[in-house]
Amino acid sequence: MDKWLWFARVTKSRTLAQKLASGGHVRVNRDKIDSASKAIRLGDVLTITLERRVVVLEVLGLGTRRGPAPEAALLYKDLTPPPPVEADHQRPQRVAARDPGSGRPTKRDRRRMDAFTEEPLDGFLDGLRPGRDDPE
Repeated sequence: MDKWLWFARVTKSRTLAQKLASGGHVRVNRDKIDSASKAIRLGDVLTITLERRVVVLEVLGLGTRRGPAPEAALLYKDLTPPPPVEADHQRPQRVAARDPGSGRPTKRDRRRMDAFTEEPLDGFLDGLRPGRDDPE
């Protein structure tokens, strides 16, 4: 089991495949397995629980090595159902939108204010911190 998960590039390492299988995150034909050494056959359906998704794979080949991704894709058929589409996620929303004139001014707004007053506020803090920058 763990070798096949590694050959099929479901996990990045064989150790992670062993942990996935022995941790109860893999089902073979709807039966939960608790051993990484479980033998699988052609036609078996694996249900694998990964971090944020569930993957359903049908075994089409057993494989002999961990090859490139196109070779690994020949070992299984992905039967994972598409995620449900929610109405809220159909339209992307602007994350950092704010109404003009509300909140903290942007750098562009600040430059416009400085240009309007014709006196930048560079020396604004002079004299407000006595003793700190006094000449000796």
